[in-house]
Amino acid sequence: MDDFRTLVTVSPMISLTHADRIVTFGSCFADRLGNLLDQSGFSVEQNPFGVLYNPMSVVKGMERLWYGLSFTEEDLFEYQGYYGTFMHHSSFSGTDRAQVLDNIQRRARQASLALHGATCLVLTFGTAWVYALAETGRVVANCHKMPDYLFVRRRLDTAEIVEYYAEFLGQVFEEKPDLKVIMTVSPIRYLKDGAHENTLSKSVLHLAVEELCLRFPQLVYFPAYELLTDDLRDYRFYDDDLIHPSQAAVRYIWSHFGNFAFDKTTREIIQQLEQIHKAMEHRPFHPGDEAYLRFAQKNLAALSLLQHRCPELDLKKETAFFTAILT
Repeated sequence: MDDFRTLVTVSPMISLTHADRIVTFGSCFADRLGNLLDQSGFSVEQNPFGVLYNPMSVVKGMERLWYGLSFTEEDLFEYQGYYGTFMHHSSFSGTDRAQVLDNIQRRARQASLALHGATCLVLTFGTAWVYALAETGRVVANCHKMPDYLFVRRRLDTAEIVEYYAEFLGQVFEEKPDLKVIMTVSPIRYLKDGAHENTLSKSVLHLAVEELCLRFPQLVYFPAYELLTDDLRDYRFYDDDLIHPSQAAVRYIWSHFGNFAFDKTTREIIQQLEQIHKAMEHRPFHPGDEAYLRFAQKNLAALSLLQHRCPELDLKKETAFFTAILT
């Protein structure tokens, strides 16, 4: 063994271009991937309910958006002066009831339009363990630090996940047969559930994703989980909490995602955009000198060429940045 590591091979499985409109749902890894897609010039609607850890909350959220079911005051709860819903992450909560509801409604309308206009979904499952309201049995997306006695903890099984997703996705594909769906299992471990319980949970998620990919040709699996836990497999590639992937690990996974989802032309466009963003981080010693003005003109010319090559890109922010240097 010369490499002393397990190399995970990631083959091209799907073709995304900057003309695609992407919506992401799921765990905080979905946020990481969504941010990278956004920085790379893609049109992305990210986690419209905030971070959702379990697949049941993801599909229930998508259903709500797909069928245009609005949120009302009846969906809100109040706990210790904060208002929120059991379908949203606590980042949507606040002390002003009307403002919380308005924010939730606006984001839902925006996300509903994005979902119906999407050409690609990215779904990231984090854990099969769920919390349900003890009174109703309804699975919640977040417990919002409420007392434990209000909830019942259980683990979803593979058949349950597959049944819900097969029904919902079947209806979506009737309207959008060409919709592309990328599924991942988050490589982030949920050790608060226990090490063995986390292993069982991830196994359930993998089996469910595999069954869904077999049922629907529009679904493909991206092995983010395997890239971190098998390929990198070293605590050097984790943050200080030893749970979340480090920036180096995220960059490594992203590079494989590029081979998985982008053709050569799209990868070249992303690289050119990355160079422009790096140029925007440049801080000159003498902002008004001729060299810096030429630097700005050079990047404006590069932006013009990039816009011509890829009209779908929104380069207003980058163009405004370099134009401001010249004015």
